[in-house]
Amino acid sequence: MPGGDALDAVDGLVRRALAERGERLLVVGLCGAQGSGKSTLAEGLRQRLERAGVPVAILSIDDLYLTRAEREALAIAVHPLLRTRGVPGTHDVSLGLRVIEALERGEAAPLPRFGKAMDDRLPEARWARAAAGTRLLLLEGWCVGAQPQDAAALAVPVNALERKEDAQGIWRGFVNHALAGDYQALFARLDRLVMLAAPGFGVVRRWRTQQEQELRQAAGAAAGMPDAEVARFIQHFERLTRHMLDEMPGRADMVIALDAARRVTGIMGAQDRTT
Repeated sequence: MPGGDALDAVDGLVRRALAERGERLLVVGLCGAQGSGKSTLAEGLRQRLERAGVPVAILSIDDLYLTRAEREALAIAVHPLLRTRGVPGTHDVSLGLRVIEALERGEAAPLPRFGKAMDDRLPEARWARAAAGTRLLLLEGWCVGAQPQDAAALAVPVNALERKEDAQGIWRGFVNHALAGDYQALFARLDRLVMLAAPGFGVVRRWRTQQEQELRQAAGAAAGMPDAEVARFIQHFERLTRHMLDEMPGRADMVIALDAARRVTGIMGAQDRTT
């Protein structure tokens, strides 16, 4: 996972932004491919800032997934691939916006939680809760801050999943249209955007496989996806991940470049791109 230098850099970025915001809520997006260390970075940052007296809440975009029943309805009405959680169009964006709006008013707010083992949203009684007066919300996720592709870029499949199961481009068109819609309203609420940049999409399968293997070791053989299932699953995310690796570094407030072992190879802020 990214080391202390990444945490130090993001900590500095956030503290400067908090000073500029005064008492107003600061919303920071943490984006990165699956397995890049977003959750670890968010938790490390939360611990540091809370020790400094800053109330912090963490919301993963994964916790905004539509319910299983809602995704089943999309799979029937639009395309079978929408049964699988993960891509834009499979989240309840309005739920995330309501969390931000409540925190902006200084109110306590329930933080949705999704149970991946049951592939469904947990009952509200099991959600976490952000305290009234929260100063910082960390919104983390693989597609946080993403922008849609040009329509022409959707024409050619990027992998076997798209070629065999989305030959007409219906699924990827729906995903791109969703990303261009409500997701942009959510991402417009970000005050800062930090990207953990993988060296390329090729490492994502290895990173995600490691995650699933660790989950099986910790929770038993029934937990986590088998390696072959991971190989298919990550193809759902390939198109947008490649797109973000190409275009997001030019506009993120901070880019933390990682190597294949998730070691930090460089940290660049927006000021480093000014001329």
